[in-house]
Amino acid sequence: MTIDLIKQDSSVLLEVRKLKMHFPIRKGILRRQVGVVRAVDDVNFFVRTGETLGLVGESGCGKTTTGRCILRAYTPTAGEILYRRGSGDIVNLATLDDTGMKPMWREIRMIFQDPYSSLNPRMTLLEIVGDPLKLNNAASGKELQERVAYLLRRVGLRPEYMHRYPHAFSGGERQRIGIARSLALNPRLVVADEAVSALDVSVRAQILNLLQDLQQDFGLTYIFVAHDLSVVEYLCDRVAVMYVGKLVELANTEELYLNPRHPYTEALMSAVPKPNPRQRRRGKRIILEGDVADPANPPTGCYFHPRCRYAKERCSQVEPELRNLGGDHFVACHFAEELTLRGVTVTG
Repeated sequence: MTIDLIKQDSSVLLEVRKLKMHFPIRKGILRRQVGVVRAVDDVNFFVRTGETLGLVGESGCGKTTTGRCILRAYTPTAGEILYRRGSGDIVNLATLDDTGMKPMWREIRMIFQDPYSSLNPRMTLLEIVGDPLKLNNAASGKELQERVAYLLRRVGLRPEYMHRYPHAFSGGERQRIGIARSLALNPRLVVADEAVSALDVSVRAQILNLLQDLQQDFGLTYIFVAHDLSVVEYLCDRVAVMYVGKLVELANTEELYLNPRHPYTEALMSAVPKPNPRQRRRGKRIILEGDVADPANPPTGCYFHPRCRYAKERCSQVEPELRNLGGDHFVACHFAEELTLRGVTVTG
């Protein structure tokens, strides 16, 4: 991937370079470190201003950990997280301490997965949504109440609800509260961690449409972490596919769904539900053999090669680099140009 892309292209808001997040494995009475779990292992990608980038993959692939590294909920083991501030300055979030991150947290916010556990049941909506404003001395008193009322209206809730507690609301309404809280400080980048996966199917479309409307109105950029490829297809402009801490493919949504270039992406695409019965008969779902690689003891070469039906000897010996095949379609596969893989029809 291009080095220092964020410095060359003013449209790039965030560039993640060689990001690693390794968690220590400790055993014994003395709790000595005997190894590491490579939750995120040398990941590279970029996000342009105003777009929605989807991070997808199986559970445990490292997509949520990547999002939390960007928010600096975790301190990365290695790598750079280059962010273009509203002032135009480029800062490396990976090197900042909590004091240095405080102004960054005004511009970068998070929407959490579980609308039940992410809201304090002992706080009213006024306290929950207004808390970021108070902590950053952005508003107080009547101004704070007016700002909270405005945010509640923007997410589809009535302002008079601000004195109620979270238990009075449904799951979809609670997620709207969480979205309002994330918008309190007028952020530029929002990391949505499985923002609709805990909701009923009937509510998901409402929340997705709300996120799109808010993106237009507030000029937001999203990193959308998800495992539901149908949701990603609907919402995201580009998609990054992760496997065992590695980024294996990155492309715009239509290109990735129609023309996957990595065997793992092909397998994921085969699982996308097809509403048209005629399309269902065109290709069966690809069932991957074997188990997901252990991030504490990954295989040599390409991490995916033990499960890949196209694997050759080189795959087990040499780790493929993420390279641009043209048109900003990045793939980490030795034989991407030789393979003819099956995609899906984009319905969006």
